[in-house]
Amino acid sequence: MVRAESLPQRGCRSGYMEHRPRMSTRQRVSSCSDHAMALTTRVRSSHGHDPHLDDGPRLMDRLRDRVCLVTGSTGMAAAAAFRFVSEGASVFVVSRTPDHAQVLADRLEAEGADAGWAIADLADAGQADAAVAAAVARFGRIDGLFAVAGGSGRRFGDGPIHELTPEGWDKTLEINLRSQAMSCRAVVRQMLGQPLNGSGTRGSILLMGSVTATDPSPEMFATHAYAAAKGATIALMTAMAATYAGQGIRVNVVAPSLTDTPMATRAAGDARIRAYAARKQPLAGEMMDPDEVAHAAVYLLSDESRAVTGQLLKVDGGWSVVSVSPEAEA
Repeated sequence: MVRAESLPQRGCRSGYMEHRPRMSTRQRVSSCSDHAMALTTRVRSSHGHDPHLDDGPRLMDRLRDRVCLVTGSTGMAAAAAFRFVSEGASVFVVSRTPDHAQVLADRLEAEGADAGWAIADLADAGQADAAVAAAVARFGRIDGLFAVAGGSGRRFGDGPIHELTPEGWDKTLEINLRSQAMSCRAVVRQMLGQPLNGSGTRGSILLMGSVTATDPSPEMFATHAYAAAKGATIALMTAMAATYAGQGIRVNVVAPSLTDTPMATRAAGDARIRAYAARKQPLAGEMMDPDEVAHAAVYLLSDESRAVTGQLLKVDGGWSVVSVSPEAEA
């Protein structure tokens, strides 16, 4: 069953950030009372000043008058939602967790955004269809989908293949692959039936991948069902991009490395993994800030990437090109 709520627009979108300081995603989300929404601070001491977090009030228009649907409501999904509204977009949030979805939508609305939200298990085709229908009922169309929703399957039995349980395999693919496929199914059906936007396209879809699918680190992250799901997501993206390019629908994948999100709580609490990551992703540090992924999402959903489809963009701080021996961290 899907329950949807929408929030009225407050104030003029063209000026909603002009008189308030720009805050990082952590500052905005941490102000919520629900501790599960908090994003832990990324250590930046070894990387100096980070200008994109405190460069003063500004408003850009790369997503002006666009409607973006974001699946998930914490971590990279929350970071992206804030970035999208800062670029002029209306945002519709879909999550399995009612409190998270509503808190995020409330925070977006408090910053002057036009926002809505719905509750859905996106692995269920009917609920995915209903969530997209709720977004269209609220805003009239969908110009961008950022399909972030997913999670670790460790608690279900994901692990190296010789330890993997059947339940771990099924559940991990359900929450990380089936949910993306059902979301895309509903969104593509909507995009195919809507008129072209101002750039002559019908929309852009961005799926969530992972460097573990292409650049594994088995000593630290030996979850084979998760890697398989993310690898299949890349294949799905390629097939969709080829199929729908002629209809003006673009499809790409962003693949982050170890990022400071609720899903990374286990890694964040392991000093050995943090030390490994600091060397493996030197441009990001121990944990990459979700804002780094949000920046890439803005590009791939905006007209700046109008000619880009079928591509995998690794936002990994160097992970895929830096060789590190895990034994050195022991």
